Order: sequence, then structure tokens, then C-alpha cells
Amino acid sequence: MASDSFVARHGLWSEAQATAAGEVLKQIREADLTTIRVSFCDQHGVLRGKTITVRAFEEILYNGCGITTTLLLKDVAHKTVYPVWESGGGFDRAELTGASDFLMLPDPATFRVLPWVEKTGWVLSDCYFPDGTPVPFSTRSLYQSALSRLQEQGYAFLSGMELECNLYRINDARLTHADCGQPGTPPLVSPLAHGFQYLTETRFDELEPILEILRRDLLALGLPLRTLEAEFGPSQVELTFDPEAGLAGADHAVLARSAIKQIARRHGYLATFMCRPALANAFSSGWHLHQSLLDAKTGANRFVSADGQAPLSPEGGHYLAGLLAHAKEACLPATPTLNGYKRYRPFTLAPNHIVWGRDNRGAMLRVVGLPGSASTHIENRVGEPAANPYLYFAAQVLCGLDGIEKQTPLPEAVDTPYSDRWERLPRNLYEAIGHFRTSALFRAGWGDAFVDYYATLKEFELNRFLSEEVTDWEQREYFENL
Repeated sequence: MASDSFVARHGLWSEAQATAAGEVLKQIREADLTTIRVSFCDQHGVLRGKTITVRAFEEILYNGCGITTTLLLKDVAHKTVYPVWESGGGFDRAELTGASDFLMLPDPATFRVLPWVEKTGWVLSDCYFPDGTPVPFSTRSLYQSALSRLQEQGYAFLSGMELECNLYRINDARLTHADCGQPGTPPLVSPLAHGFQYLTETRFDELEPILEILRRDLLALGLPLRTLEAEFGPSQVELTFDPEAGLAGADHAVLARSAIKQIARRHGYLATFMCRPALANAFSSGWHLHQSLLDAKTGANRFVSADGQAPLSPEGGHYLAGLLAHAKEACLPATPTLNGYKRYRPFTLAPNHIVWGRDNRGAMLRVVGLPGSASTHIENRVGEPAANPYLYFAAQVLCGLDGIEKQTPLPEAVDTPYSDRWERLPRNLYEAIGHFRTSALFRAGWGDAFVDYYATLKEFELNRFLSEEVTDWEQREYFENL
């Protein structure tokens, strides 16, 4: 690495990353790759980036690749939320004026070869301004900061995920000029199985042709895929992944989602992580996040109770209490879309109240593992599959750590999670934004600028829906009667 490179001038890599960079260049030569996809995860959890020729990649590996800052200022439909042509881009920051560039700096530790694209590599990036300052709206950076806070307290974060989605056959991609738009017309699709036979082999075998392709390519990509399952709804599936410490769990979540969508599309299928598709008999999909804290030095699970009687250790109980105490404000990072709140319904294996239970799948937070078990952990069932993994994970860390620091007492577990005696989760995106925007915890942990930025993005999306979209409900309510 040259001493005048962007990485060297600003001291941006660890020794392990510097070593990995040399290995990446060697791997590229040995595999005779021709192109490298350099990607970053945007505010919505979507991968964006550029495809670089191998000839140019070594320079970019050490010096970064320019990409427009407007990508940070858009909603899901790619509509620009902030006034990029005003001075400061709506933030009083010179770096955001006039659609200027920031730099994607590849993290060599994330490099891998794509199994479904010939001679192509893939690498995730961190985001910096040209002066070496981290981009404050980089969600990967926010998660890294949360992990550093844990490290300072002697902990490491262990996460495992159950990720649900729907797989459909594309009957008509709707690729006429009239169908192009912002957003475009969704494809016409059909289910691959009737559903309603949860975890039966017959339903799984109907899904097997595409699941086998996904299994092969996800494993070849180096992702720790554990199981593939036929879920309850028509064409609904669940993928689970091994627990991983630190940044890897969130990195692999964003890679897995993008990979699944790309692989499926190449074979004529649509994979959607939309929570509740507007299709007859479709079921809501969730993202169950399993989590525990490890001792940073020994790797021991700090949630295990010493007496073999309590479900969690004292610090595990305080962590769980922190998740409960901040559940409303943490809802937006876990469920960031209008659609996701349609899932919070009673008696559906999805939560709608702020409670915890012992191995109770109706509770928002489920403690898994017998007292004293080395695998004891907390499962948060509140998330939707479309959530940005870095924000979802980082929010959990901040809420749980706050519970430990304040020694927040843990309320009693409940056996009736859908009882109206308990406090409700936010009922819609509007409520969730309000709790997030006024959160002292997230303003302290992520800064006022990011909280206002992210809340504004979601408010823009909500207001666009309220002002532009005529819903089926409105048509039925008013068309004939008024």
C-alpha cells in the first residue's frame, strides 16, 4: 500500500484489513476475474455501487471510488427528498452541495467471488468524504460505532437471523415504456405452491427447484446458510443463518438479500422482502433477530444465568429490559415501511404488544434456551425483512446497552402476549416516526443530524403516500356512497 494512498493518509484500515487487501488482489489474479462490484448499503438497506474493471480496481481498493451524494438523500422510489441544488444540500454541509461525490472505500475483509456471474467479484464499502471524514449517514458506520461501545464495556454482539420472504414465478415482467416509472409497475406473478401446509415436505418439494439454486449459490458465496424452510403462506419461505459475532451478521444479511433477489430474477422468479404483498392469501413475512452478548475476552455467553433457575443472567435481564423500555422508538429501524405495520396483528405469530415471554412466539421478545443453557439468547420478532440490517442491529445494541448501564428492572414474563392489558407497539409508520424523532436515546447514540435525516426520509415517503395514492379502501368508502 502506497504511503500517499487515501487509506494510508487517513489511517482507515486495521492491520487485518491491510493484510486482507493483499490477499484480495492475489485472489483476483488467480481466479482471472474481469470485473469487481463495489457496493455500499444505503439508508434503506439497498446495495448501490459501481462495477469496476480489474485493471482499475487496485487503485480504487486503496483510494476509494467516487459516487454521488444524492444517493444518500432519496426515498425507496428513488425520489430525492432533500434540496441538493441548494448550498449545503439541505444540511448546511458543503460536501453535499450540488450532487458532489463521496467515496466508497472497499472493505477487503468482505470480498468474495460471485457464483452466478462470470469472472466477477463483490466487495462492500465504507463511506467517506474526500477529506477522510466518515459520511455521517452511513448506516454501516453507525453499527460499527455501536459495536465499539459494546467493546468498551467488555462485550461482543452475537446475532443470528431468521429471514422470511416470498418467491414467485414471473409471468409478465411489465417492461413496456408505459410501465417504467418512479416506481414502475410491479411484475405479474404466480405462486409456486398453494401454502397452508407449514413445514411439510410436499410443499417444500414444490419450492425445491428455486430453493436448490439459492442454496447452492448462497453457500458458494460464503454465507453461513443453515436451513431453508417452507413457511405458512403461499410461496413463502424462510432462510436461517448461523450466529455470527460483530459486523459479519449485518454484512451477510444485506449480501443475502441482494443475492437472493439477483439469483431468483436470473431464473425467472421474483424474490420479495416486502412484508405483506397485496396478493390474495399472501401472508406477512418477518425478520426474527436472535441476539446475545459475549464476553469480549473469553467468548462466553453473558446472558447465561449462573443459578440455573432464572431465564437470563442479571445483565441479560437488564439488556432485555432495555429492549422493552425503548421498543416504541426502536420500531422504526426494525420496521421502516408503511407496509410493515400491517403485520402487527394478534394471534398471527407476529407481535403487537411490548412484552416478553419464555419461548413464546406471540411475544415481541422471546427468551430462548433453558435456564443455564450455553445457547441462551433473546429473539426479537418485531422486524420486517426489508429493514436496513445495520440500523436494526445497532438499535438493538443501543437499547440493550442502555438497559445494562441503567440496570433497568425486568418486568415479569407474560403468557398472554395478545392481551389488551399490555402496551401496544406503534400501529403505523406515522406513530413510529414520532417515537423515533423524539428519542433521547437515539439522539445521544446516533446524533441529532442522523435522527432528523432518517425521520425526514420516512416522513417524505409517508406524505407521498397520503397525498398521491388513492387506496382501495378510499374507493370502497367514498366512490358510490358520496
